[in-house]
Amino acid sequence: MTTVLVLNGPNLGRLGRRQPEIYGTTTHAELVDLCRSWGRDLGLEVEVLQTNHEGVLLDELNRAADDALPVVLNAAAWTHYSWAIFDACAQLVAPLVEVHISDPGQRPEEFRHTSVVTPHASRVIAGQGIDGYRQALATIAGLLGGSGTHSGS
Repeated sequence: MTTVLVLNGPNLGRLGRRQPEIYGTTTHAELVDLCRSWGRDLGLEVEVLQTNHEGVLLDELNRAADDALPVVLNAAAWTHYSWAIFDACAQLVAPLVEVHISDPGQRPEEFRHTSVVTPHASRVIAGQGIDGYRQALATIAGLLGGSGTHSGS
């Protein structure tokens, strides 16, 4: 069974409490449970990590590169300016799906309209709420042939 990393950046640990009018009422703990359940249904083993520390996220992206693990990435604020995240994503060999709960392109802040992740992503899913994570996992399963098996197993 393929392991997929679902990596969430800063402030996403506050889901359900932080701006629910934008990010919804699902908590991060509930998102973790949903991702694991959706993954099981797709034949994937899902590991979920949220961090407010950029180096931790970089370490996980490096692990994904070394172990050829597919990644679902919501880099949050780092999406818009972290060249370290850009470089870490560039080294990934398995599929990378970028996900955003809201649609950054439709947000009023101009800085949100740029992503350093997108050039390396197989697909970008934005504005689908929490369901975007389900779509991202389904995308990865499809890219891996739907079997849930991959060399990163």
